[in-house]
Amino acid sequence: MITKDLLQCQVIIFIASDNVSKILSKSGKHVTNINYALKNVKSNTVVNFICSDQRSLIITTNNITSMLDLDIIEKYMKNIEMV
Repeated sequence: MITKDLLQCQVIIFIASDNVSKILSKSGKHVTNINYALKNVKSNTVVNFICSDQRSLIITTNNITSMLDLDIIEKYMKNIEMV
């Protein structure tokens, strides 16, 4: 799901609650890795930070993401879940 504000966009990914704390503990590393993956496809989207809700992760970006950007973010997050 994607929501947008005037200056930023939020990508909401539903995830198991036990994995949320693991991901948030290294959120800076994950933001860097996602931004690197987005840069490799020459995207203008930049992930600013990751925060959590009770059952989801909220990834805040600098602009509205394209379907390609969203796919890259979702694939990265699914790969983390499997580790």
